[in-house]
Amino acid sequence: MIFMSQSGITDHTRESDWDRWYDEHLRIMASVPGISSAQRFKCADSSHPPSLAMYSVASASVFEDACYLKVRGMGEWLPLIDRAHYKRNLFDGAQRAPEVRDGELLLIADRDKPEIGRAGIEWKWLECVGIDRSTPHRGIAVVPPRVADRARRHAGIAVYVPATPCHKPH
Repeated sequence: MIFMSQSGITDHTRESDWDRWYDEHLRIMASVPGISSAQRFKCADSSHPPSLAMYSVASASVFEDACYLKVRGMGEWLPLIDRAHYKRNLFDGAQRAPEVRDGELLLIADRDKPEIGRAGIEWKWLECVGIDRSTPHRGIAVVPPRVADRARRHAGIAVYVPATPCHKPH
């Protein structure tokens, strides 16, 4: 399963502090039993949430685990979270979140139903099964920049750049 948390902050002068906090938060989250990867991304397009964190989770029961409950959330950043961008969704359809390396980009497309061959991209379609349920289906694709440039011409496709490496349990 894949858990995605999208957000942004209202005080952009604190962006670099938030970036440092988030990187450490992902390291901690990757140590939670049942979470096998954690990575953060940024989107420059103002029509999409500016920050996306993507986690590989074993099952929905991870969110009930005492260790997760102790470390989850936005901590001191909660008052600065831009509620217009705050969405948390749990998706089924993949065992693990893809690792997005330097030089690669993550494409996201939210749809009512999967679309085969959308924008000439090979999408992995996920079904939303929990938490906020802000979209019924989400397409994800890891692509090189030239493919992302082509995808930007299509409505409703967000292009995210890796902001952190993919954190994994030690």
